Amino acid sequence: MQMGMHTDTERCVRAVRSKDARFDGWFFTAVLTTRVYCRPSCPVVPPKPENMTFHPSAAACQQAGFRACKRCRPDTSPGSPQWNQRADLVARAMRLVADGVVDREGVPGLAARLGYSPRQVERQLLAELGAGPLALARAQRAQTARLLIETTPLPMAEIAFAAGFSSIRTFNDTVREVFALSPSDLRARVPKSRATTDRPRGTPGALALRLPFRAPLTPDNLFGHLAATAVPGVEEWRDGAYRRTLRLPYGHGIVALTPRPDHIACRLTLGDLRDLTVAISRCRRLLDLDADPVAVDDQLRADPVLAPLVDKAPGRRVPRTVDEAEFAVRAVLGQQVSTAAARTHAARLVTAYGDPVDDPEGGLTHLFPSPAALAALDPESLALPRARRVTFTTLVDRLADGTLNLGVEGDWAQTRARLLALPGFGPWTADVIAMRALGDPDAFLPTDLGIRRAARELGLPSTPAALTARAAAWRPWRAYAVQYLWATDSHPINFLPA
Repeated sequence: MQMGMHTDTERCVRAVRSKDARFDGWFFTAVLTTRVYCRPSCPVVPPKPENMTFHPSAAACQQAGFRACKRCRPDTSPGSPQWNQRADLVARAMRLVADGVVDREGVPGLAARLGYSPRQVERQLLAELGAGPLALARAQRAQTARLLIETTPLPMAEIAFAAGFSSIRTFNDTVREVFALSPSDLRARVPKSRATTDRPRGTPGALALRLPFRAPLTPDNLFGHLAATAVPGVEEWRDGAYRRTLRLPYGHGIVALTPRPDHIACRLTLGDLRDLTVAISRCRRLLDLDADPVAVDDQLRADPVLAPLVDKAPGRRVPRTVDEAEFAVRAVLGQQVSTAAARTHAARLVTAYGDPVDDPEGGLTHLFPSPAALAALDPESLALPRARRVTFTTLVDRLADGTLNLGVEGDWAQTRARLLALPGFGPWTADVIAMRALGDPDAFLPTDLGIRRAARELGLPSTPAALTARAAAWRPWRAYAVQYLWATDSHPINFLPA
């Protein structure tokens, strides 16, 4: 069991006194005199150390009877980086909670996905986070409700439903308890100027949100990769934003993500507002926004070869995915072919088997085909070599029947072993899926041609075995080292499009 930072009182007090935003989301400060909880970077005068207690989650603060600070809005902190860099039960459970599983399937559904009993999951979450899955899901509902109250003109009844509350009364009681304001008072506090700018014009039902991140963030490779590999109809780069369609539990959505100096501007159009929490979670995951770039860069900078690359553009993120099954299919289509050829193969599948969507604001036309739709196609119709067809059909069959699960609850090592057991899956395909779909921060691509070329130019060993041995010092952040190595190339994936 890993103990959280909240148990190190002296370190927490130092972070609060220095208003260190790097620790926002790592822990929360509860003030005994005011009964308010804050993020470490709260702008108010820090309380006396004897009046501070520290908690590992907003839910734990709420369970202990504290309400959210109205100044620093701790519910809008970036998520803890632990949940994306760890593969244990608690981290996997937190990724599922963020994806809305408790609201859709209850605690039994959460436990079933993890392969444990509800009691075991409850016990582990309580031990590390000070709150069980229901309390964690409730805190997330409160955060979603506040977001909708402050950024949309929706009636409160619709907000309660969209945020996942079972009744208006529960919605009202929770908002009052967590924020010490009624829903209507929360809305009344929003400055008129902000309410106007945060409520987008154009498509009815579109939401404009700000996705926070820990600085620094270099957006070039992150958005460059997504734009350069975009599948026509499903993704596009338009007016400085990466746009794509989303397949969600209750319907579909379209998102536009634009890099800004201190946040990512997110414009969401959803077929069903109940998908808001899931859509935000998947967009944050796509852009790796909960990473701790200071910890990553400090470790990589210790290598004299990587140090100049890190110093030149610190805060590189790993571009991930909003749909793990989609990414795995695209990884197979991209085996041993150019980026342009991979996009062409994927675009043909999208046109033939994707669900059509309406996009009045751009050129998106389809959702990426589901595994079930791809499993039903005639393999002879694929313009792929025979061996690749076998790889493709085996993968989509396993995804469609559930024998291969690439979801956020998966164990990285076990899933990688299952991938390598499939025909046509070598280390490169398994590792690129581990890095970008599973979210393993230590996934490494020593056989990748771009990595080997960069290694040669930098004077690093360029054979896979020797490079892997040299890269041991970069653990557990080798996926980030890959981004810095790729960035030495002039490939379009490394640059923001014009």
